Amino acid sequence: MNNYLNISVIIPTYNRRHTLNRAINSVLNQNFKPVEIIVVDDGSTDDTDEWLKLHHSSVKLISQSNCGVSSARNIGIQHAQTDWISLLDSDDEWLEDKLEKQVNLLLKNPNILFCHTDEIWVRNGVRVNQGKKHQKYGGMIFDNCLDMCRISPSSSLIHRSLLEDVGYFDEELKVCEDYDLWLRITAKYPVLYLNEPLIIKYGGHKNQLSKVPEGIERYRIQTLEKLRLNKILDFKQKYLVERMLVKKYIIYANGVLKRGRKREHKKLMNKIRELEINMEAIQNC
Repeated sequence: MNNYLNISVIIPTYNRRHTLNRAINSVLNQNFKPVEIIVVDDGSTDDTDEWLKLHHSSVKLISQSNCGVSSARNIGIQHAQTDWISLLDSDDEWLEDKLEKQVNLLLKNPNILFCHTDEIWVRNGVRVNQGKKHQKYGGMIFDNCLDMCRISPSSSLIHRSLLEDVGYFDEELKVCEDYDLWLRITAKYPVLYLNEPLIIKYGGHKNQLSKVPEGIERYRIQTLEKLRLNKILDFKQKYLVERMLVKKYIIYANGVLKRGRKREHKKLMNKIRELEINMEAIQNC
C-alpha cells in the first residue's frame, strides 16, 4: 500500500433531495479529500438530478431507473476511478475527520482492506444511545456479525479487491443487503474498527430503507439461508450459521404461533429439526 489512499465516495439516493445536500457537504468538508464523489440517482421523481447539476456541478452524477439501493451502490462502485470505496447513504452525514482517521488507521495496518467506525444515532431529530447488543467489533468478526448487521454502510471504507472476491451487493435482496455483504466479507477477511463516532445516522423518517412492515427478522433468515449454501464458508462457519438460523427460526416460529398460524408453525419446526440434524452431522465430521 502507498502512503496515500485514493478514495471514491458513492452516494446512492432516491427522492432524498432534502437530505442530499447535507450528505454531499459532509464529504466536501472532509479534512482528507476523496478523488471523486459519485451520486447514483436511483430513479428519483423529485428532480434530484436537475438540483444536483445546479448546486453541485463537481459531483459525478449517474442516473438510472429505480432498481434499488444495491443496484445503485454497485453501479457507483463499477464507475469509480479508484480501488478504495467509501459508501455514504444520502440521509446520513460524516464528521469532518471521518476519512482522515480511517486512512491513518489503514496506513498503520497495510494488510487489512476494510475499515468501519462507530456512529451517532439520531431518531426523529433526537440523539439516542445505542444498546449493548449493537456493539461493534474489529478483527475476524464473522461470528459477531451473524445476529444482526453491525457495520453501517456509511461508515465503511473498502478495497475493491474484497468485492471482486466475494461479490458485490445482492440486488435481489429487498433489505439486509449490507448484512449479507458484510457476512461474506468477514467470513474471509479481518476488518479494522475505529471506536469513534465519525458518522451521524438519521432514522425515523418514512423512507428509511431498513423499515419493513413485515419485520426485518425474516430477511435476516433469508440472508442466512442463502449464506449457508455459499462455498465460501468452512465447516465451522457453516455450523455457526445454522446455529444462528435455529435461534432465529425459533423466535419467528413463536411469533407465528401467537398469531394462530399453526400450519406455518409446523413447517418452521420441521425446518428447525432439519437444521439441528445438519449441525450434528457437521460436528461429527
